[in-house]
Amino acid sequence: MNSLRDEIKFLFSGQGMPYEKVCIMVAMVISVVLSVLLSGNFGKDVEVVVIDLDNSAYSRDLTNRIDASEYMQVTAVLNTPVDPKELMYRDQAYAVVYFPQGLEKDRYTGVETNIGVFYDTTNPATTSNIKVALNEIVGMDNAVAMGDTGSTNDTLMGSLSLADRILFNPQESTSNATTMNFLFFFGAMFFTFATIGMIPRLRLTGQLDRTLMEGNPWDLIQRLLPYGGCLVVSWVVGLAVLRLWGDLNFSGHLASFLFLEIFVVMVIGMLSLLFGWSAANPGIASSRMILFIPGGFILGGPTGPVTSFQDWVVTISHVFPLTWEFHFTRDIISRGAGLLDITQEIGAFMLYMAAVIMLFCWRFYSAKKAAGKRLAHEGEHEQKLQKLAAEIEAK
Repeated sequence: MNSLRDEIKFLFSGQGMPYEKVCIMVAMVISVVLSVLLSGNFGKDVEVVVIDLDNSAYSRDLTNRIDASEYMQVTAVLNTPVDPKELMYRDQAYAVVYFPQGLEKDRYTGVETNIGVFYDTTNPATTSNIKVALNEIVGMDNAVAMGDTGSTNDTLMGSLSLADRILFNPQESTSNATTMNFLFFFGAMFFTFATIGMIPRLRLTGQLDRTLMEGNPWDLIQRLLPYGGCLVVSWVVGLAVLRLWGDLNFSGHLASFLFLEIFVVMVIGMLSLLFGWSAANPGIASSRMILFIPGGFILGGPTGPVTSFQDWVVTISHVFPLTWEFHFTRDIISRGAGLLDITQEIGAFMLYMAAVIMLFCWRFYSAKKAAGKRLAHEGEHEQKLQKLAAEIEAK
């Protein structure tokens, strides 16, 4: 009973993780917040681009039927050949439908013809409903041509079929999806564990006040460099293992990936310092990792298709730094995009990073102002004590 009373006292003393609060918060997040965020259940209105080289009444009718499906939304119709991969950068499209020239003529003259479809399978679950819906549209069109629907048809002849091609992850390999995503998630999580208690540690050792009064925000940010260097190296080593030991398809350039990782890691580090700033000790700070790391993993695409989320959920997901990490991972590693191919996404991330830097600087100078007042008050108090001691000694 003495051990039990002692442990209960420690639990509510604030010297360790506030588990009595964390356990309730986790339960509320899982049961309430995630049930709202994940309410989509299936990929609805998944972005599809149509390359229509026939530009006929028949091809436009097929385009309208694709757009009318609850699973697909035609976001663009192009009449010139384009590399399908370029249309899929930045998650702009998850399927590209290709109508060849002469489609209408072949359909009405009885020549067997194909419609080309390119699928983005960086997350195979994203395109599963699209495949079913496109097969249904083609099947209904063939049924009309053969008169199986009960309607009279004197024009449509022959048969129509889909010729599909799986891009980026044709074998649906775990190295290209699940394993790689967990590599970045756990790496970021333990990097946060290593850095989130830095400010409380400096406060306990008395170094924080000296840094605040004599330095600038960079003096704290540069403390992240060795941790960030270790994280980047560990990610490269992990990718090398997946490439050599597994079957990872690293389609892009490593230099482009590393260039962006420097900024992503520093943003994660600055947010780590911000979330742990007010903690009483490093142990309490560690529990705050849950506030900004798992959100990007849950909503950034690794756990399920981004298309299954509501639009407002996708927008909010960019508050979490790992969301950007998985965007860059899909584009550079899986799709082979270069920096110039994703300039819009990089620009948006730079604005996000600028906001984090401004927030960090504001927190630094606010703490510096508060520390200056506190040190001035302590100096006045010490002077009074010294004056009192001198008076007593004189008497």
